[in-house]
Amino acid sequence: MASTTSPRPATPGRGDRAAAEAPPAWELAARDFSDWRAGDPAGLRRLVEALTPVLWHTARAYGLNREAADDVVQATWLALVRGADSLRDPQAVWRWATVTARREAWRAARRDRREATTDDQHLDAAAPPSAGPENAVLADASAAALWRHVAGLTARCRRLLRVIAFDDRPDYASISAELGMPVGSIGPTRGRCLEKLRHLLADDPQWRVS
Repeated sequence: MASTTSPRPATPGRGDRAAAEAPPAWELAARDFSDWRAGDPAGLRRLVEALTPVLWHTARAYGLNREAADDVVQATWLALVRGADSLRDPQAVWRWATVTARREAWRAARRDRREATTDDQHLDAAAPPSAGPENAVLADASAAALWRHVAGLTARCRRLLRVIAFDDRPDYASISAELGMPVGSIGPTRGRCLEKLRHLLADDPQWRVS
């Protein structure tokens, strides 16, 4: 499931051609969404399988605990089901879902800060989560390797990648406001972080064999 949405290091031969021919994640999501709206329940199942890990990590990037992150994911899917007919362009479903999850997570984090009894409980609504729950949610070897190496990046990279890495058409202005990062630095920072992550994954046999 993670391989659908996660960057993989280049491999020689047929692997390169297969990677080049693979459609982007948002395009696969658009197909699944269209299938579902056309009456195929399996389309929604595939969409949920592909997007749920991304939505969950997006929510966790706002400092939410596991239960709150699950609530954000559930709210996002409920909103999609309710508003499916109003989403005219199926190719927008990936971005719509990730943006909705970010908004829901921001609201939840803001609510938690208001309810906190001590200041140190919620110092940063966008603080990166610990790596522990990630391996439980994505149990397969490649996903575990991916998020283990993400956890080893700098805090700046962790925050950015958990919000933007899997969004093929990110809204930089929104992300800039949410993370307190200049719009002009988001793209270059994302590139450097992904390059570092690719090097880490290339040296990990668990990732290569998955």
